[in-house]
Amino acid sequence: MLKSVDADLMRVLADPLRLRIVTLLAKETLCSTHLIEETGVRQTNLSNHLKVLREAGVVDTEPCGRFTYYRLRPDVLASLADGFADLAETARATAENNVKRSCP
Repeated sequence: MLKSVDADLMRVLADPLRLRIVTLLAKETLCSTHLIEETGVRQTNLSNHLKVLREAGVVDTEPCGRFTYYRLRPDVLASLADGFADLAETARATAENNVKRSCP
């Protein structure tokens, strides 16, 4: 059965800054101070984007003293990738079998 692609998650990841944050977190767990240094954005802007990522289930948080560390949840991205892989496989099979709907 064809898996669907999560459109809400796609909208979350479509933002260039959020995609940059996800890319950074794929390489290592970082605190907001690190993310500010890496992205050059203001704290309030970063906090808003991290909130969106948390609410979408893309990142987990880990308190550490007065800092909060952010960790990417690879299973969320893997699920999205699986949805696209299923779409690609369906499209490949459609092309190979020349599947098309007849016009009325």
